[in-house]
Amino acid sequence: MSTPHIAAEPGDFAPAVLMPGDPKRAEKIAHTLMNDAKLVTDVRSMLGFTGTYRGKPLSVMGSGMGQPSLTIYATELFKFFGVERIIRVGTCGSISAQARVGDTVVAMSAHTDSHINVARFPEITFAPCASWSLLSAAMRAVDELPEADRDRVHVGTVFSEDHFYFKVPGLLERLRAYGTLALEMETAALYGVAAELGREALTVLTVSDSLLDHSQDMTPQERETKFANALTLATAAALC
Repeated sequence: MSTPHIAAEPGDFAPAVLMPGDPKRAEKIAHTLMNDAKLVTDVRSMLGFTGTYRGKPLSVMGSGMGQPSLTIYATELFKFFGVERIIRVGTCGSISAQARVGDTVVAMSAHTDSHINVARFPEITFAPCASWSLLSAAMRAVDELPEADRDRVHVGTVFSEDHFYFKVPGLLERLRAYGTLALEMETAALYGVAAELGREALTVLTVSDSLLDHSQDMTPQERETKFANALTLATAAALC
């Protein structure tokens, strides 16, 4: 049963989906993790794959950039394809001295300047957060990382912003003062969809650049390859 944005049949997707933004990164992750990865959808070139990892079914699919795009794919996967949990695997820009380029950020919750969740609760400020079971599984997997990288995993709040270039003067400084670790563009929407539909979600991010010091920012090529630690935590959550 195809949907407007996913050309697949029931059973084509595993219960767990890893979801990077870039469909090319989805393809790379799928073939990195799974020898039997099979393309199950390619509508609008948004590639989705399913195979097995460590003996369990696993899917990987791109979400596109931004919260509206991710909301479409996450909603269709949850509602029509039997997906139970989605783990976003992406990049972020650090606004904290704690999180250096190359570190991993696990998002407990997400602030946002988007109105994407306002329609759900116009009367209150809705605070979407990660699934505890996925978050705890990811953190247990920290012990699988190289010893030198274990202290480079940070858990906290991120800011899901709609604008990539436009910045409100003073906003990042205030977010930093309140303990926000990094900027990205999808998590608040993912956690909102999961809460609405009674599913599970988690975001695991690689710090690709720092708004405090751009001298160490990753190149576009490095953004596509330096996500091994984040992938270890994300797969642990997916298969928990």
